[in-house]
Amino acid sequence: QLQKDLEEVKELLTKATRKRVRDVLMTEKHKLELEIKNQPLPKPKDMLEEEKSSLGGYTVKINNYGWDQSDKFIKIYISLNGVQKLPAENVQVNFTERSFDLLVKNLNGKNYTMTFNNLLKPISVEGSSRKIKTDTVLVMCRKKREEKWDCLTQVEKESKEKEKAAYDTSDPSEGLMNLLKKMYAEGDDEMKRTINKAWVESREKQSKGDIPMDI
Repeated sequence: QLQKDLEEVKELLTKATRKRVRDVLMTEKHKLELEIKNQPLPKPKDMLEEEKSSLGGYTVKINNYGWDQSDKFIKIYISLNGVQKLPAENVQVNFTERSFDLLVKNLNGKNYTMTFNNLLKPISVEGSSRKIKTDTVLVMCRKKREEKWDCLTQVEKESKEKEKAAYDTSDPSEGLMNLLKKMYAEGDDEMKRTINKAWVESREKQSKGDIPMDI
């Protein structure tokens, strides 16, 4: 696509006569040439995706797995009956700093894939590997920093934090205050008078040592 844009800009340059127009086109030409030069080479992951799409047979997405960790590694265990009988090249794993793709080809007439994106923390691509055991593929993700992971992916972390926030009642008064402020801001004069009255009464009870008003 970038190459086509560049060809078109060059074509326009041959036709342009006004200096300002030529300057704009020249700037765009240099920009496109730089973009093309800096374009990354096809990544192994892209090649893996192409291979997935060209596979014959039925492809199964793996959803079940177990995981564990040590100081240096995150270990993902995937159960696949008979996987140890396959040629080693039929079990491929592609790692990036925050993801990995597993592709198992032609196991009992089926292909199996698993993708993990947005890993919780960065991993070392060079230090990561896979091992084939009896009925199991073990994916070893080498941690960049030797620290404990609370979960595998960023999505899991966000989900846990949302749950925690939903059940966190450590400061219910703060939530009540925010609700009152919202009602006050959006309410009519009658609503504002009611909230003001309730607020004054609540403050008076607090100053007397009574239980604050429950709204």
